[in-house]
Amino acid sequence: QVQLVESGGGVVQAGGSLRLSCAASGRTIIPYPMAWFRQAPGKEREFVAGSASEEFKAVYADSVKGRFTFSRDNAKKTVFLQMNDLKPEDTAVYYCAAGPGDSSERLHSEHRYFNWGQGTQVTVSS
Repeated sequence: QVQLVESGGGVVQAGGSLRLSCAASGRTIIPYPMAWFRQAPGKEREFVAGSASEEFKAVYADSVKGRFTFSRDNAKKTVFLQMNDLKPEDTAVYYCAAGPGDSSERLHSEHRYFNWGQGTQVTVSS
C-alpha cells in the first residue's frame, strides 16, 4: 500500500503555470506505474500523464502534449506535473494515482492503478 498526497493546485489565469506534486508514503514507487488524472465538473475522470515505471518515458493525453511535463523523483517518492500555458479547459480536480493495478490494462486506464490521492483543484480563469 502507498498513501498519496497531492499539492500545488490553485487559481491561475489562462497562459499561466502551476506545478503539482504528489508525495507517496509507504513503499517505493520505482517499479510501479504512476500517473495524473483529472476530473472536470460533469465529466468522467481522464488520464493526463504518467509512466509505467522509473524506466519508461512518460506518455501524455493529446490535450496536454507540449504543455504539461510529467516527472518522477524516485528517491523522494514524489511525482510532479509541470503545467504550462494553462487553458480554461484544464480546470479540474487533479488526482495522483499509483500502481500496481491490472497490468493488462493500458496506462490510460484507471484499472492500471491501485492507490489514489484525494485530489487538488486547479482553476484556470480566462
